[in-house]
Amino acid sequence: MNNTDIISKTITFVKNKLDDAEGGHDWFHIERVYKNAMLIAQNEVCDLTIVKLGALLHDIADSKFNGGDESVGPRTARTFLELENVEQATIDHVVKIIENISYKGGKVERTFSSLELDIVQDADRLDALGAIGIARTFNYGGFKNRALYDPKIAPNTKMTKEEYKNNEAPTLNHFYEKLLLLKDKMNTESGKLIAKERHRYMEGFLCQFYAEWDGEK
Repeated sequence: MNNTDIISKTITFVKNKLDDAEGGHDWFHIERVYKNAMLIAQNEVCDLTIVKLGALLHDIADSKFNGGDESVGPRTARTFLELENVEQATIDHVVKIIENISYKGGKVERTFSSLELDIVQDADRLDALGAIGIARTFNYGGFKNRALYDPKIAPNTKMTKEEYKNNEAPTLNHFYEKLLLLKDKMNTESGKLIAKERHRYMEGFLCQFYAEWDGEK
């Protein structure tokens, strides 16, 4: 099977798999991450097939929607790629990307490193920033029936991985517990430049939010 065929089949597989997914983790999220990855990859010497497959399959079964089980996503991706007779080295690399891409509270070190992982991780993190990042954050907060904001509940930036996974704080806290920290965790130069602009946009949103909350505007 040539590279074009496997990418096309993967797109079809992911679209079908995420047909009824929550709005911030649906096919359109995957598509945006894919586009981000292609944008970043333009400036890197990398294996484009692995970047494409990693971007397309990185959220095929997010642990948040599978009882916290982090093995479902990698296992689902491996089974699909094996059925499509993708070479084993490529499968192993893509699975390692899926296993290591998640933020997990920012306290967990990656157990694998590659340029392709750097690219896909940056692409995924960019979709958590800027206007799209704001929209996704409040969409997920609504999905979980969380308060928008509660001045009495301070953000916790020192959560363990388990605390982060089980966190039920107001949606606005997530900006401080993850989103505003991503700018300084980007891997590639292209990712860093894009993240800087999207970070600035979110800071402006937060200033406006607090002004409106306090009846100043």
